[in-house]
Amino acid sequence: MRAQFVLSEISVGLRRNLTMTFAVIVSVALSLALFGGALLMSQQVNTMKDFWYDKVNVSVYLCNKNDATASPQCGKGAVTEEQKHQIKADLQKMDIVETVHQETAEQAYKLYKKQYGDTPIAATITPDQMQESFRVKLKDPEKYQVVATALAGRAGVHSVQDQRDILQNLFSLMNGMRVAALCVMGLMLVIAMMLIVNTVRVSAFSRRRETGIMRLVGASSFYIQMPFIMEAAFAGLLGGAVACGFLVIGRYFLIDHGLALAEKMQLVNFIGWDAVLTKLPLVLAIGLLMPAIAASIALRKYLKV
Repeated sequence: MRAQFVLSEISVGLRRNLTMTFAVIVSVALSLALFGGALLMSQQVNTMKDFWYDKVNVSVYLCNKNDATASPQCGKGAVTEEQKHQIKADLQKMDIVETVHQETAEQAYKLYKKQYGDTPIAATITPDQMQESFRVKLKDPEKYQVVATALAGRAGVHSVQDQRDILQNLFSLMNGMRVAALCVMGLMLVIAMMLIVNTVRVSAFSRRRETGIMRLVGASSFYIQMPFIMEAAFAGLLGGAVACGFLVIGRYFLIDHGLALAEKMQLVNFIGWDAVLTKLPLVLAIGLLMPAIAASIALRKYLKV
C-alpha cells in the first residue's frame, strides 16, 4: 500500500509540473552529455599520446655546407664522415636508445618532394640543401632531453628535435576543448540543479495541504519527502538516459559512420566502443543521484511544517 501511494504521488507530481520536468530532463541530459564527452575526449587524448609517442623519433640534424655560414652551431663547417660515425656510435651506446636510422640528404630530398612537391618553394630546393640526420627511436620517449644534452654543442650537429613537439599543439587543442566542455557542463549542471530545486518546491507547494495532514497524523519526514525525491530522481534518470543516447549516437556518426573519421583519418587511433560503454553507467548514476540529493536538500527546510 505504501509503495502504491508513493508511486501514485510521483505520477501526480510529474503530471502537475510537466513543463518544468521536461526542462529538468533536457538540462540534465545536456550537462551529462557534455560530461561524458569530456571524459571520452580526455581518454582520446591519452590514447593518441600512447599511440603516437611510441612512434615518434628524436631527429638529430647534421650540418651541411650551407649551414656552415648560416648557422652558429655549424661554424666549424659541414659534418665529416668521421663525426657521423662517432655520433652514431655514441647514440647506439646509450641505454635509452632502441634504434638509430641514418637518413641521407638524398633520402631527405625525396621525402620532401613527395610531401611538398606541389608547393612553389619545392622547385627551388636541391638535394645539397637538405640536411642529413639520424632518426633515433627511444625506449622511453619522455627521456628525449638525455639525447639533446649529450649532443648539445657537438661538432657537426645542427640541432636535436623531439618530434613530440609537432603533436603537442594538437593535444593542447584537444585538452582545451575538453576543459571548455567541462566548463559548459558545470554551467549546465548549475542550471539543472536550480530547475530541480524549483520544480521540487513548486510540487511541494501545490501539495502542501496533503503533506501537512501527513505530518499531523504522524508520517515521518522521510516518508513525506520520498515522492518528491523520487520525482526528481526519475527526471534525472531520464536525462541521464538521453545523455547516454547522445554519447552513443555521437560515437556512431562521428567515428564509424556519418563523418566516418575512422575511415578518413586512418593514422589516428580512435577510442573504441568499450570506452563509451564503460562511461554510460557513470552517467546514469550521476543522473539518478544528483537530482535526488538536490531534492533532499531542498525539502529539508521547505517541508518543516
